[in-house]
Amino acid sequence: MLALSCYADDAVEGFSSDERLEEGFLTHYVNKAVASGMDKVAQSDKVEYGRDVTDFVSPPRFGGYFIGKYAYTDQDGKHSGDGFSQRLIRLYVDGRVLKDFAYRIQIQANNSSFHMKDFYVEWQKYKALRVKVGQFKRAFGLENPLSPWDVGTGDYSQLTKKLTGFGDFIGVEAASNGGRDQGLQVQGDFLPVGDDARRLLHYQVMVANGQGTNSSDADSRKDVLATLQVQPVKGLCLGVFGWTGSYTYNDVTVNRNRYMFSAKYDRDDWTFRAEYAHSTGHKVSDCKRQDDGTLAVTGAGSADAWYATLGVPCTPWFKTYLKYDTYRDDATWSTAKSIYSVCPNFQLHKNLMFQVQYNYVHDRASADKGYSELWAEAYVRF
Repeated sequence: MLALSCYADDAVEGFSSDERLEEGFLTHYVNKAVASGMDKVAQSDKVEYGRDVTDFVSPPRFGGYFIGKYAYTDQDGKHSGDGFSQRLIRLYVDGRVLKDFAYRIQIQANNSSFHMKDFYVEWQKYKALRVKVGQFKRAFGLENPLSPWDVGTGDYSQLTKKLTGFGDFIGVEAASNGGRDQGLQVQGDFLPVGDDARRLLHYQVMVANGQGTNSSDADSRKDVLATLQVQPVKGLCLGVFGWTGSYTYNDVTVNRNRYMFSAKYDRDDWTFRAEYAHSTGHKVSDCKRQDDGTLAVTGAGSADAWYATLGVPCTPWFKTYLKYDTYRDDATWSTAKSIYSVCPNFQLHKNLMFQVQYNYVHDRASADKGYSELWAEAYVRF
C-alpha cells in the first residue's frame, strides 16, 4: 500500500477551498498504527486502473475535535445568555485512492443533533484542473471554508452566517447548512510566478442542488457559484465571488442572487480578512400564498454585510483578534446590526486552545439597541 499524505500537498499555498483538518493527540496514534499496519511497497508514477487494483491507496487519516462554550449577555430579555453549552463535536477521515483521488467524510454532533457535514471525492491529478463531487463547502467567501479552529474569533461573521448558507438570510431553519451544498465543482490554480513559484490565479465553478446539506433538489433548478482569485504577493489573496440560484420551502421558491468581494492576508502569524457581500432575493416569510394560488410578496428583497478581522501575534502561543462586523437585513441602516469584538486566543498546544471574547453589539432593529456579550470557549483536538 502506498502511504500518502492528503493534507500538506492538496492545497496550493494562498488558496484553500476546504477546511484544514488535522489529527489530534489520540487520532495521531490511531493514524500511526493504521499506517504501520498497511503494507508499504515501492510505487512508480504509473498507475494501473481496474477494479482489482489494491495498491495505490493511502492509509486513511482520522481526526476529531470538540468546542465547549460559555455565553453571557446583558441584553434585555435574554436572562444572562445561554450559559454553558456544547458548540460542536466533529469527526473526520481523509484519504487517497489511486494517488489522484482524494476523499473526505466529516460528521458533526450538536447536543442531540447528529448530521453529515462533508462527503466527497475529488480528482486531483492536475493543480490547474480538479473535479469534485459530493457534499462540501460552497464556492462563496474566504471565511466560509475555514475551520472553526482557524477563524480566530468565537464565531463566524454575520456575513458568513447570513449570506453563505450557514443560518441563511432567507429565514428557514432547514436552510442552515454550514455553508455547504451537494453538487459538482471544477477548480484549479495556475500561472506560477515569483521566486516561490506561487500560483497567481485560482478559480472555482460549482453546480449544486441549492437546498443545502443532506437534501435533494426541490425545484429542478440548480445553483451556480463561481470565484476568481489572485495572489499578487505571497500570503495575500484577493477574490470576487458570484452566486445565482434559488431555495424552495413549503411550495414557495425564493431567489438567491449574491456577489462578494474578499481579501485576506496570512503570513508570519499576522492575519487580516475583509469581505463585503450583497444579496438580492426575498425571505420565505416575505411570500404568502393567497387563496387563488398566487404569491403576495412583501419586504425589501435585499441584504448586505461586511466585516474586517485583524489577528495580531503577541507570543508564540498568544494571539489577539479584533473584528468589526455589520449585517443589514434589508440593506438599509435602520436594520443594521454591528458587532465590535476583541478575542484573545491562548493556544498552549496545537491540540488545545482557549478563547475569551468580548462583543459590543449595536442593533438598530432591536428594542435594546446596545448591549454586551462575553464568551469563553475551549477547543480540544483528540
